[in-house]
Parts: sequence; structure tokens; C-alpha cells
Amino acid sequence: MTFPITASRGSAVPFAPRGPSLRAALVGLLLALFALGGCSSWGKKKDENVSPEALYDRATKLVTEGSYEPAIKSYEALTARYPFSDSARQARLDLIYAYYRAHEKESAIDAADTFIRENPTHARIDYAYYMKGLVYFERSPNFLERWFKVDLSMRPPQDARKSFDAFARVASQYPNSEYAADARQRMVYLRNRLAEYEIHVADYYVRRGAYVAALDRTRYVIETYDGSPSTRRALEIMVECYRKLDLPGLAADSEKVLAANFPASEQRLKKKHWWQLSGEERGQALRGT
Repeated sequence: MTFPITASRGSAVPFAPRGPSLRAALVGLLLALFALGGCSSWGKKKDENVSPEALYDRATKLVTEGSYEPAIKSYEALTARYPFSDSARQARLDLIYAYYRAHEKESAIDAADTFIRENPTHARIDYAYYMKGLVYFERSPNFLERWFKVDLSMRPPQDARKSFDAFARVASQYPNSEYAADARQRMVYLRNRLAEYEIHVADYYVRRGAYVAALDRTRYVIETYDGSPSTRRALEIMVECYRKLDLPGLAADSEKVLAANFPASEQRLKKKHWWQLSGEERGQALRGT
């Protein structure tokens, strides 16, 4: 006997009764689940019997194919199953690159730090430092920064400092490394980037009338990043701040240094903006006298 329940207008769906047919269906379902579980466990056992070398070769092949997520899983499986094998040690190094290419920045940095901490005398530790610097170096703007075209040079450069420190370790401690030349070139860019940020801060202090704080920033730029393009602007701010603080002697000394190193800047400093001119000076400027 069935008990119809309405499924839709003009139709009825029979309610399944309890009886032999239901038991048969349940038995069939259990047998199917058992079979699937057996196949799954057999697949896992088969995978567990793979040697560390085979696992490493599989992961490396996936990396060369650009399949970074599956490669990461293979590397992680290798390091978990055979943590003390030579293949696992190499896999920990390769994981840094795989995370980097998969855009997993934090995982890449953690992998680099772990490798450096656990293998301080490894022959390829220069690569770990280099990759750490590269991950920090390639800090990309987020969606809002791209949308509003934010100038990243005005942001606090924590990543730039960390990148500079990692590259500096490669260049100083491993000068013969194949990555040393590229690290030095990136350091030049980062050095200029760090100096530029200090100038942004100094300009902000000048606008707020905090001339002593601005002087501290400019001195830091000149002492730490001497030779960078921001040095000229640092000297210009220094001259301006000394004048605002009514320290003509120090302003003159700074202006001499500025003129000696950047002759064009002296003329620019002497030139007044139109709003700084008196009425008579404006008239002379208009007449060309």
C-alpha cells in the first residue's frame, strides 16, 4: 500500500513503504560505499609506497609544467613522509619557488625562513635569501590601490626594507653567488625607494611647520642614502628649514654644499614663487626688469 503525497499540481509521488525493497536498497548502497572506500584506500596505499625520489621528480615535473598548486601538494607530501631524506631537503628549497609562483607570499617567506633556520650551512642557502628578497621586492598593489592609482612610494616601505636586507645578505655573505649580481642591482633600486619615502615624510613635516623633524629626516637621507637621487631634494629641504628656523649660517653652509653638488638647484632656490613676491617685485617681473 502506498500513501500519495502531492509533489506538484495534478501529480502524486508514492511514499516508499518499509519492506524488503528498502533493505535491498540499503545493502546495495553499503556495498557501493565499501567498494569506493576500498579503491580510495588502495590508491592511498599505492601512493604511500612511492619513493621520495619519485615524489620529488613528480613535483618537479609539475613545476616545469606550471602546475604549481599540485606541485606544492607533492612537495608537502614528500617532506611529511620522508622528512630526513635528501629529496625532502631539496623539496623544502623548491617549495619556496613553488609558493612564490603560486602567489602565496606568506607561505614562501615562511618556507624561506624555515629553510634558513634549519640549514644554516647548506650550499644553496644563498638561494633561500635571494627568493625571500624577491618575494618582498615584488609587492604588488591591491585592488583599491590599482583602482585609485595610489603612489606606493608614499607608503611605509616595510617590504622594501626587508627585501633590501635579504638581498644585502646575498651580496655581502655570498659575493660569488649566481644571484649576487641581480641582488646588488635590486638593492640600488630599493635604496632609492627608501630614500624617496624619507623625502615624502620630510616634505610632510615642512608643510606642517615641523622643521626640526624635517631636518632629522633630511640628515638621515644624506647620511644613509648618499648618492641617491633624493640627496638633492634633501639638501633643498635642509636649506629651507634652516631659513624658516632663522639660522642663516647653517642655511648658507647647506646651500654651499647644494651648489657644489647640484649647481642647478642654487638657481631654483633663489627663484621666488609669484606669491612670495612683493607688489613692487611683481611689477618688475611683469615688466621684465
